[in-house]
Amino acid sequence: MSITIEDAQLRVDNWIKTIGVRYFSELTNTAILMEEVGEVARIMARKYGDQSFKGSDNNIDLADEMADVLWVLICLANQTNINLTEAFEKNMAKKTQRDSERHKANDKLGV
Repeated sequence: MSITIEDAQLRVDNWIKTIGVRYFSELTNTAILMEEVGEVARIMARKYGDQSFKGSDNNIDLADEMADVLWVLICLANQTNINLTEAFEKNMAKKTQRDSERHKANDKLGV
């Protein structure tokens, strides 16, 4: 199944209003976002970095943790009236204009 960013924003908003009772405050959701990003970082450090997994790490799911990050980010976008589709398109245009030659000229990337 494929959904758009707009669809995701609407689905999260509907879930919050019908099941979740209400949005947590923006500050609470920001703290939750940091927590979820930390969980992704923890998995990345163990799976792709130098740290080893603990016995309690048996049920880690990177995809689920990334989805948690996306969920909370969508909540914050909804709460602050940000259309993530528009924001994404604008950001892609900015990066394309700013970096159109920059990365090609970066010797560190081995291009």
